[in-house]
Amino acid sequence: MNKEEMLAIFRETDGILKGHFQLASGRHSDTYMQCAKLFMYPKKSAMLCAELAKLLNGVAIDVVASPAVGGVIMGYQMAAELDVPNIFFERVNGEMTLRRGFTVEAGKRYLVVEDVVTTGGSVREVVSLIESMGGEVAAVASIVDRSNGKVDFGKPYYALLQMEVISYEPDECPLCKQGIPVTKPGTKALTK
Repeated sequence: MNKEEMLAIFRETDGILKGHFQLASGRHSDTYMQCAKLFMYPKKSAMLCAELAKLLNGVAIDVVASPAVGGVIMGYQMAAELDVPNIFFERVNGEMTLRRGFTVEAGKRYLVVEDVVTTGGSVREVVSLIESMGGEVAAVASIVDRSNGKVDFGKPYYALLQMEVISYEPDECPLCKQGIPVTKPGTKALTK
């Protein structure tokens, strides 16, 4: 599957939005990759996760881990593709944590997945928690890398789509200066 075919799936599922958005990082952009819309369609999202799994050929993985909320469905699908267990981390009072009886096992190799990466903040939190609990992070993977290859996790990073989507600090945002209302479609603010 080539990049245009992948982008066509995003367009078919309304996974690419245009407007004025506040990203999970706090930055603003006129483009938002809404993987939640993509993951409404299991067959289409499974096709993209299968393509991503091909990129991981040869990487030894025992468990898939993801940050909630955006990475939960993707983590499940990637675990199915790789035939390994799946866990997720979630925010409680603003702090990323492991709940629901999930554990990190020392010596196990983890793949950390996220649907869309811009700055990589949530992924870094999960990587750090896994390593602090004795797990080994073998790699990081995402459907979309909005940094266009600029983000560095200190681990092998595999992205299905690398895109350069311009984003701005809020005080430098031309959309704000035009008075266009901002929408916050992400989930990082969830605390309960």
